[in-house]
Amino acid sequence: MLRRWLATPEVRKWWGDPDHELGLIEEDLQEDRMANLIVAVDGQPFAYVQHYEVHSWPQEHLAHLPAGSRAIDTFVGEPTMLGKGHGSGYLRQLAIELLASGAPEVVIDPEADNIRACRAYEKAGFGKAERRVVSGEAIMVMYFTPNTG
Repeated sequence: MLRRWLATPEVRKWWGDPDHELGLIEEDLQEDRMANLIVAVDGQPFAYVQHYEVHSWPQEHLAHLPAGSRAIDTFVGEPTMLGKGHGSGYLRQLAIELLASGAPEVVIDPEADNIRACRAYEKAGFGKAERRVVSGEAIMVMYFTPNTG
């Protein structure tokens, strides 16, 4: 299922080579510092999401965040589920749960050109955004604010 999702044009465009990414996800499944989730609606899986403490894998654009902050990576794998609001819904719910369990900040960092994702994240409540350049690519560090979205 994940291989099929990673091979869809929309996911491949932003995540890269499906085989390489599937290998990374398989490694992450063995990693205690990474939470890996399949998201379903009405019993039908449609998305993948992972989250981790930002200092577990140091990244320059997240180094300023307080210890315990969580970063989220995600994609909607079923093309028929794009544009229906489900992505915003599960991201908002996850971010609220992460804050409730003690995370001081919850962030997501899409590529700045990924307009569809940035809009979905804004709808989910990731309001404040900072444009950063990482390895020559523009990304947006977006912060979850529960009272937006």
